[in-house]
Parts: sequence; C-alpha cells; structure tokens
Amino acid sequence: MVQERTLPKFDAATVQITKEEGLLLYEDMVLGRTFEDKCAEMYYRGKMFGFVHLYNGQEAVSSGVIKGAMRPGEDFVSSTYRDHVHALSAGVPANEVMAELFGKATGCSKGRGGSMHMFSSEHRMLGGYAFVAEGIPVAAGAAFQTKYRREVLGDPKADQVSACFFGDGAANNGQFFETLNMAALWKLPIIFVVENNKWAIGMAHERATSQPEIYRKASVFNMAGVEVDGMDILAVRAVAQEAVARARAGNGPTLIEALTYRFRGHSLADPDELRTKAEKEFWFARDPIKKLAAYLVEQNLASGEELKAIDRQIQQEIDEAVKFAESSPEPNASELYRFVFAEDE
Repeated sequence: MVQERTLPKFDAATVQITKEEGLLLYEDMVLGRTFEDKCAEMYYRGKMFGFVHLYNGQEAVSSGVIKGAMRPGEDFVSSTYRDHVHALSAGVPANEVMAELFGKATGCSKGRGGSMHMFSSEHRMLGGYAFVAEGIPVAAGAAFQTKYRREVLGDPKADQVSACFFGDGAANNGQFFETLNMAALWKLPIIFVVENNKWAIGMAHERATSQPEIYRKASVFNMAGVEVDGMDILAVRAVAQEAVARARAGNGPTLIEALTYRFRGHSLADPDELRTKAEKEFWFARDPIKKLAAYLVEQNLASGEELKAIDRQIQQEIDEAVKFAESSPEPNASELYRFVFAEDE
C-alpha cells in the first residue's frame, strides 16, 4: 500500500447550503455513479467498444466544481479520457452521452467521439482528450478568448470561467508547466483541477514525481494553489467557489489538487491487480455519495426517502438512456468525412 497523504481538514459547520443546492449536488453525483455502472454493464455485454475509463469514486470533484461553483452551459469545461461524468455535470443529457458511447448518430459528438472524446459546443464541453495533458492548453485558449473579448473587444458579458480537469500523471507533462506559466502571466480566468487519484494507469503517483504535492507547484508561477479532500463534495465546492470568484473577478487562475480515488481499474480492460486490498478499502469507506447523503439527513436538509426517490428517478433516466442509444441510428457512411474541417451553419 502506497503511503497515504494526510487529507486536508474541512469544517462542515462553515457550510452554507440550501436544501435545493444539496439535493442538486446529490442528484448529480448519483447520476454520474449510476451512469458509469451502466456503462460497465453495457461494455461487458458487448454494446460498447474500445477503451472505457470510468469515474466511480471521483464524483465529488466533477459535481463540486461544475454544479457547485460554475454556471453550466455558460462556463467552459475541459476534460480527459475519463470524461463521461464531466459531460453530465456540464449538462449534456444522459441520452446523448450514452448514445455517443454506443457510437450512434444521436450522440453528443454524432458517434464520432466515443468514450474518450465527448464534446458539446451547446454545453461548453470542450472535449475529452485521449492524450495525457492534451486538454490543458485547450482550456487556456478558451479562457484567453474570454479575457480578450472582455478587455479588447469591450464585451461586458464576457466573464466566463474555464475549468480544466486532468489527472496526477498530467502534472508531469510539459504542457502542464507551459500552460500554467502563460495562464499566470496573463491572469486568465481559469481553474486547473488536478484529480489526484494516486495512480497514472499502473504507476503510483509518488514514484513518478519529485514533488507529490501537486498544488505546491502553483507557487513557482505566483499562482494560488490549494489541496482539498476530493471525496468531500462540500469541501470541493468551497474551494472551487473561491477559485471561480477569483477568476471571474480578473484575479487570475488557481491550481486545485483534489485528493480522490477511482473505485474501478484504470479502464474496463484493466484487471486492477496493482492496488492493494487495504488501499481500496481505505478509500471505499470514504464514498463521497454516502458522505453527502449522511450530511443531508443529519442537517435535516433531506430525508432518507427523498434520497431514495432521487436514486430511483436517476435509475429510470439511465435505463431510458440505454433504450434511446440502442434504438438510435448508426452514423450514415456518406458522412464519414464531415466535421474534419469547419463548416458554415
């Protein structure tokens, strides 16, 4: 078992959250978990092909940042190859995400992106990226155009923030350092969210980097850096709200390191034999969905029956998404070369 870092403490007593906000966060996390569980079922039944990387266990990061601190549909989201749940949090309908995984024409990328390349211009989802760290400069580009429209073109509505998600392995990549440098120099409205789940495929994070505490790397760019318990959605929401407010006010980027854990292997093709049973059990006990559910009940923000009703509603939504994907048409072969180049509307 790799040495565990001391998780940052968070005082839940400082949280100000309404019942509506709490249930929204719970619903979004349950949506992500249920969707991914169904993906595993469909993959093993031969309905999906290629590599499929699931997000189980990391839901508090996606929901806490996108649903808890951003404006879905207005702000930008850049993802990784573990992108289904980021797309869902950004507002892409489960029907469209599932259809994309089935390679159907009704998918959010018209069946061309598959699991690792979710994209939706309507929902400001800038894409999933198969190459490690590939989405980091793309997110910076989106943040740059926001700053340019506001400061050069004088557009007062240009106050969007870009959220860039990537894993611990990407923090050793050159694009990480180059982009953080430019983002800090230009004070871009962007937040960099490192989802440190301890493993880059099969490489333990501590063995791959000279400074395992990734958030400390922000200091060399004169950038705000913070670590957060990535299994606690209220903690993630709090640091994300502060970072988004800083970016929206024109005070530059933040590097957030969320200490989290994937409950499944790297991909559905991974037998997951490298991680120890003790390590998995340590993190399984910290399930972010169960943690939020307990908090909502304890604070009288929701009853157990209300939460179960949400569970049932989400399960029905996912079952309908599968039916939608199965009944959707395959992409027309005559359109094979479309969308390679930009087209007029």
